[in-house]
Amino acid sequence: MNKQQFIQRFNYQRLTKINDAYHHHGQLRQASVLIALVEHNNGLEVVLTKRAAHLKHHPGQISFPGGKVEQSDSSLLAAALREAHEEIGLQPGDVQIVGQLKPHHVITGYQITPFIGFINPEYPFIIDTNEVAEIFVVPFEHFINEGNHLSFTVERRGTRHNIHFMPYMHYNIWGATAAIIKDLVQHLK
Repeated sequence: MNKQQFIQRFNYQRLTKINDAYHHHGQLRQASVLIALVEHNNGLEVVLTKRAAHLKHHPGQISFPGGKVEQSDSSLLAAALREAHEEIGLQPGDVQIVGQLKPHHVITGYQITPFIGFINPEYPFIIDTNEVAEIFVVPFEHFINEGNHLSFTVERRGTRHNIHFMPYMHYNIWGATAAIIKDLVQHLK
């Protein structure tokens, strides 16, 4: 799938109900992430980060650039772009936003809104080592192949939850990141 095919397919489909991994009881804190896509050799790649090992929350996990919405952010999109700039040096003006997915609720009490944008495949990222240990890309075809989608059920506080996994090479893409990718793939089908 190339950029044009992705945009056509994404825009053709209406956003349907997303199967949230968790329904939080109480006030949800807002967060947003950027699903940064690059077109390379007529195919798409997804930009992902590996969080720094010394972080208090989710150390070493694979994630999209993004994070919690700050009071100074003018919108959810502004928060995702600010976080992408802070974490990987991505300038907001260098992102072509093409859409967003419905918010995703997570066990930790956040509602994450994913935004989708295209960037130059040769982008000169600048890693903030306080937050990010590594930036890497995964061919989007890996995620489209649902044979690469794994899940299992866990119980937390008396409620059963599906936890999604999408291993790629030596990376274990799981949790909210994998669930958001799964939602994107379902939206495109």
